[in-house]
Formats: sequence, C-alpha cells, structure tokens
Amino acid sequence: MQDISGKRVAILATHGFEQSELEVPLTKLREAGAEVHVVSLERGEIKGWDEKDWGRPVPVDRTLDEARPEDYDALVLPGGQINPDLLRVEQKAIDFVKSFWTDRKVIGAICHAPWLLVEAGIVKGRRVTSYHSIKTDVMNAGGRWEDSEVVTDQGLVTSRNPGDLDAFCEKLAEEIREGRHERRAA
Repeated sequence: MQDISGKRVAILATHGFEQSELEVPLTKLREAGAEVHVVSLERGEIKGWDEKDWGRPVPVDRTLDEARPEDYDALVLPGGQINPDLLRVEQKAIDFVKSFWTDRKVIGAICHAPWLLVEAGIVKGRRVTSYHSIKTDVMNAGGRWEDSEVVTDQGLVTSRNPGDLDAFCEKLAEEIREGRHERRAA
C-alpha cells in the first residue's frame, strides 16, 4: 500500500455493515499511515453483519453531527445490505456524502454502498461497479456499470464485494495520495 501518512479518512457506516468491508479498509488505511474515524448516526458501537449472521461491534469515533467533511481527505462507504439501506434514508448522511464529492475528495464505495452514491446523485455519467444485485439501480441512476474488481472515475473508487477488498484498498490509498480530483460534468 502507498504511504498516506497525514491523511484523514472517514468511514461512514451504521448497524449491518458487512464486517470485512469496514474492518479491512480501516486496518489497511491505518497501516498506510492515515488517521481513520468511524462515523455513524449515534455514539457507542455499531454492529456488523458477517456473511450470514450478526458480527462484531466496532466503536464509533464520531457521530454524523460531530464529523465535518472539511476535516477529511476521503470517505469510505462499506456495504452489506442493511447498512447502506438504513443510511440512504438519512438526509444528513446523504449530505455528508455529497459534500465530499462537491469538494473533489476521494469516495470509496463497495458492494451495496453505491446505493448511497445513487441517492446523492453522484453516479450519473460515471464508471461504477457494485454488488451485482444493485446493477440495475446504478444504471437507472445513469451510472456506467462495469463488472470489475475495482473501477475508478475521477476519485470515485468502487468495488463489487469482499473478494475485491485488496484491490479496493490499494486503489483507495493511491487516489487518497493523489488528492483532489478534477470533475467533469456528467
């Protein structure tokens, strides 16, 4: 992984995140030197979903009310079915995601997390991948869906599932190191 010392990353999640899709980026980005905060709707802990049952809790570092997008260089959105579905109906969460895009910062989304990108109006005209079951949602929102382990478009990094985590984390670190991204209109 590339050295991203001095960079700050927010991971936005709530209950039902896919365990590995939060824990692996959290660990790998910290190992690469970044300061990483888990941001959620409430204080305390959020509980993951580990394949077929509830997983381990993860401590929340900041609530969505406390986290300020301007304090971070990048945003990571883990998947799972439950987590992004709960977050996409929370306007504060959608506004948080939009602000990273507006400020030309890196956003990483894996599995079902592109639902948040759809809700935030980010995928239109962009190359994106996701878990195959939400392919139609991404395409209906104007995304150019691809079946690849990692797809990058102007600082937007997407992957399909936990099997893509190594490529996802590597590309995230590369994009975070590069910094701000020029964005063309969709």
